Amino acid sequence: MQEEVENKSVAISIKATKLTANVLKAALLKALAEMEKKQKNPKVYKGKQSVKHLVRQGAGVSNIEITDGNIKSFEKVARKYGVDFALKKDVSTQPPRYLVFFKSKDADALTAAFREYSGKVVKNQSKEKPSIRKQLSKLQEVVKDMAKSLSRNKSQEVDR
Repeated sequence: MQEEVENKSVAISIKATKLTANVLKAALLKALAEMEKKQKNPKVYKGKQSVKHLVRQGAGVSNIEITDGNIKSFEKVARKYGVDFALKKDVSTQPPRYLVFFKSKDADALTAAFREYSGKVVKNQSKEKPSIRKQLSKLQEVVKDMAKSLSRNKSQEVDR
């Protein structure tokens, strides 16, 4: 109860040499107008946010599980589609999994975002980069062969 009173208390400062009823009335009206203005225009969170803020927005919340650790690329795609979402890491499993919470009304946009995200992931995995160690070992063999052929050529030139 005391906490509610503390949260709702308002500090008013008035510069006046003589405090009259009209000055006090004007100050209180202005303070009430400011409080109403703040209640009408609460801060609206967009994009990535906490689960708490997402639930407070009043829309139903759904979630999807992601096991991939590359969340940053998903965030870029979700921002592109204007999806309000919250990420929660579940460390109780190994490897850790991620839960993506989103508004139920954003389900279609989230589906499109996941489709694009999964396409990017598959595309990146299909581009198998050649192993640098394999390339290095091949080049070492080529250099050895070249060194042998050069040493043979030198020895043949000396013999002549």
